Amino acid sequence: MYFQGFVIPVKTENKQAYLDMAKKSAPIFAEYGATGTVECWGDDVMDGKITDFKRAVRANDDETVVFSWVWWPDKATCDAAAGKIMADDRMKPDGPMPFDGQRLIYAGFEANFDTGDGGGFGYVDGMVASVPDGNRQGFVNHAAKTARLFQEKGALRLVDGWGTDVPAGKVTDFKRAVQAKDGETVIFGWIEWPDKPTRDAGMGALMQDPRMRETPPAWNGKLAIFGGFTPILNTGHA
Repeated sequence: MYFQGFVIPVKTENKQAYLDMAKKSAPIFAEYGATGTVECWGDDVMDGKITDFKRAVRANDDETVVFSWVWWPDKATCDAAAGKIMADDRMKPDGPMPFDGQRLIYAGFEANFDTGDGGGFGYVDGMVASVPDGNRQGFVNHAAKTARLFQEKGALRLVDGWGTDVPAGKVTDFKRAVQAKDGETVIFGWIEWPDKPTRDAGMGALMQDPRMRETPPAWNGKLAIFGGFTPILNTGHA
C-alpha cells in the first residue's frame, strides 16, 4: 500500500470551510483511484523544544494544524492521478482557500508497517520523524514490537510510512520539519484509537510500562514530532 501524508496550517475560524473543501475533494480523489481519505483536526498538539507540528508548517496562533492522509493502491496509481486531479475543474475552490498552501507539507510514503484495519476510530496520534537509510529493517522491527504494546492498551491500528517521494518546498517541507539530514528518510505514521479517553489512559499506562524502554527507538527521538488529532472526515479504510 501507498499513501500521501499531509500537514496543513488552517485558520481555526475556517474549520467548516476546510471540511467542506475536503468533502468536495475526497470523492474526486476516489474517482482517480484513491481508496480512502482521512482528515484530522489538531487537538493535543504539543510544543517541542526543537521541533513540533506547529513549527513544521509555521502555524500562527490563530491556526490549527491538520494531519491527514490519502490511501492509494500503489505509487503508480497515485502518480498517474496527480496530473489529472490538478487539471480537474471540480478541484477549483469555491471561494478563498481556508489555508496557506505555501506552508502545507506533503509527501508520498510506502506503508512500511501496518497492523491492519482495526475498525472505526475516534482519535489519532500522528508522528513524523527521520530514520537513517540503512536502518529501515530496524525501524520495522521496533514498530512491530511497540505496536503490540499499544494494542494491549487499546489502540486499534498502527501505521508507519517510509518516505519515497518527499519533495523540497520553498517555505516548508517534511525534511525541514524534522531536520532530516542527508542519508536519512522521513517517516510518517499514526495510531488509531477508539476515542480520546482510551488514548489518554493507554498512553499513560504505556509511559509506566518498562517494556517500552527495552528497545531504543530506531529514529532520532529528539527531532521527532507528535500530536493528538480528532478525525473530522473519514471516507473509509484502505
